[in-house]
Amino acid sequence: MRSEKSPFKGRQFTAEVSLWVVRWYLQLPISYRDLERMLADRGVVVEHTTLYRWIQAYAPELVKRVRPHLRMTNGSWRVDDTHVKVKGRWNHLYRAVDGLGQTIDFLLSAKRDAVTARRFFRKAMKQAHTVNPRILAMDKNAAYPSAAKTMKNNGELWRFSTLRQVKYLNNIVEKGHRRIKRLVRPGPGFQSFHTARRTIAGCGVMAMAHEGQVATMPANDMPAVDSITANGAEARFKLCGYTNPE
Repeated sequence: MRSEKSPFKGRQFTAEVSLWVVRWYLQLPISYRDLERMLADRGVVVEHTTLYRWIQAYAPELVKRVRPHLRMTNGSWRVDDTHVKVKGRWNHLYRAVDGLGQTIDFLLSAKRDAVTARRFFRKAMKQAHTVNPRILAMDKNAAYPSAAKTMKNNGELWRFSTLRQVKYLNNIVEKGHRRIKRLVRPGPGFQSFHTARRTIAGCGVMAMAHEGQVATMPANDMPAVDSITANGAEARFKLCGYTNPE
């Protein structure tokens, strides 16, 4: 079977440099201009606008290539949403983790209602690393029970699935909210919904890899993620002797 084409083939900069930028930006609260200066210190001149384009191009590639390798999550879901500002307006970031804290899925939406909740549940259940939930823990938002009831009636959600609207159960998913907000805070805010969705998805998948959700690699083995994304390139981020970000 033919291997998937490398997304870095024919590019001016090597996979090592591009993935170094992607990994730093999606893991740590750092700006494009900070990355521009860090690269310049190591003899690599790249405009911060180019770094932005790299994130928008390679974050989706990272998501696409890492997701098939994710470990199975369990059927105890913790669901919650938080706010992310896009073009000066608050949007809603839906997230779900399992009882062990493993990320199930996420969805960015301009609306917070039962229709969007159903869309999020359907998206999450379609992922290869998820199962139909037996427990749905959520906050008091009325949209969640309404969405779950409709999906039970339609046969999409297991009919014996239990809804638990207990706030403390969601502490584990709220921890992930804080991480996402910490990552996006250094920048001027997202200027488009498309940019926000791509960047947040990249941050989420990088967090999955960092926490050991990728079945083919141990936790914190970021060079293995690089190899998955670069399709076998020698992407070990040995840029001027610099090692992996802690």
